[in-house]
Amino acid sequence: MTRALTSTLLSPEEGGPVTRTVLPSGLRVLSQSVPGFRSVSFGVWVGVGSRDEPESLAGATHFLEHLLFKGTTRRDALEISASLDAVGGEMNAFTGKEYTCYYARVLDTDLPLAVDVICDMITSATLTTADVESERDVIDEEIAMHADETSDHIHDLFAEQLWAGSPLGRSITGSPESVAGLSRAQVAGWYKRRYKPSNIVVSVAGNVDHASVVRLVRKAFERHWVTEEAAPAPIRTAGRRQVTTYGGVEVHHRDVEQAHLVLGLPGLVRTDERRYVAGVLHGIVGGGMSSRLFQEVREKRGLAYSVFSFGSAYADAGMVGVYAGCLPKKAPEVLEVIRAELEAVATKGVTPAELLRGKGQMRGGLVMGLEDTGAKMTRIAKAELVYGELPTVDEILHRIDEVTLDDIAELATELYAGKPALTVMGPFDDESAFSL
Repeated sequence: MTRALTSTLLSPEEGGPVTRTVLPSGLRVLSQSVPGFRSVSFGVWVGVGSRDEPESLAGATHFLEHLLFKGTTRRDALEISASLDAVGGEMNAFTGKEYTCYYARVLDTDLPLAVDVICDMITSATLTTADVESERDVIDEEIAMHADETSDHIHDLFAEQLWAGSPLGRSITGSPESVAGLSRAQVAGWYKRRYKPSNIVVSVAGNVDHASVVRLVRKAFERHWVTEEAAPAPIRTAGRRQVTTYGGVEVHHRDVEQAHLVLGLPGLVRTDERRYVAGVLHGIVGGGMSSRLFQEVREKRGLAYSVFSFGSAYADAGMVGVYAGCLPKKAPEVLEVIRAELEAVATKGVTPAELLRGKGQMRGGLVMGLEDTGAKMTRIAKAELVYGELPTVDEILHRIDEVTLDDIAELATELYAGKPALTVMGPFDDESAFSL
C-alpha cells in the first residue's frame, strides 16, 4: 500500500508550522500548530457546492448538510449535539456554492471527540426517510426566514439576475419547489457520489500535534470507508462553458419600509492575480466609513443608512457590486449618486491618500481576521481546496503594498465600464423609476 505523504507548507514564523499529509485514499489532512492556544478548530471540507447540482437536484447539497446532523449508525441527533455540548464545544456547518464545511471548536484535550463525532457524521449518516421528511419542513422554514431578511435576500436575487440560467446564480438552499421534489434516494445518491476521501480536506488549527491529528483522522475515516488508493481531486478550474452574465433592471415588489438596491457587474475570478488590487479598490469605493460611497451617500447627503461595496469570486466567474438600503422615495437619487461615484473612480482614478487608506484597511482586516483558530483553520483549508497555494501573511501584505494608483485606475476602468445589472426590492410597482 502507498504510504501517506507529509510535507511542511509554512515555517514557524507564522506562529506555527502548517503541515500537510495526503493519505493513500486521496484524503488530505492539514494542520497549523498555534503555540499558546488551548483551543482547537477542526473542519472537514468537502469539495461540493450548490453550483455542482443539476437543476433536478437544486438544493440537495444544503439538504444533505442538514441531514448529516440527524443521525449515524452510532449516534442519533441528540447524541451528536450533546457530545460536544458536554465539553463546552461548538459545532456547525455551512454550504457554499463550491464547497461544504463541517466544523467544531473545542479544548485541545477534546480534539479526539470532535474528530470522532464529525467524521462519524461524514462517513456514516443514515439519511432515513423520516429524517428527510422532517428536515424538509425545517429547510422550508429556513428559506422563508431568509426571504424575510430583505437586506440579505436581495443579494440572492441579484445573483439570479446576473447569472440567470447558471447553477452559480441559484440560491444555495434551493427553492421550496425544488426542495419539495427531492426524494430520499436522490439525496442519498448525491451523498454517495460526492462524499469521497479524494474530495475531502481536513483542516485543524490550534494546540495540536500533526502526527496525532493524522492518526485520529485516519482511524475515524478508515473505520467506515475502506477505499481504493486515489489521487486528491484537482482544484476546481474554469470549465469549457463560460458563465454568461446579464445586465438590465429587475424590480421585486415588496411592501416594506425600506428599499434595497444592488448595482453590480462581472468581477474577477478567484485566482486572478489582481485580486489584491480589487481588495484595495473595494475599500476605497465602499469598504468603510471613510470610503467614497459612505461619505457621499450617507455623510454628505443623508440618503441611506447602509451603503457598501462588495466582491465575490469563484473558479470561473466573479461579481462586484454596491448595496444600499434607503427610504423608497430616495432610491432613484441613491442610484444616481452610486453610479456617479463609480464613473468618477473609473475615469479619474483615486487619490494617493485614498490608496493609503485602502491598503491600510485591507492589511488590518487580514491580520486581525487571522487572530483565532477558526480563521486559521479556514485559511489553510481554502488554500488546499480552492486556491492551490498558501502564501505567508507577509507575502500577502507585500502584494497589497505593491498596489499602485495605476493598478487601481486600470482595474476600476475595466470593472466599472461593463453593462451593469440592477436589482431593486421595495414598494415599487414597475421599473419606471429606475434606469441604467
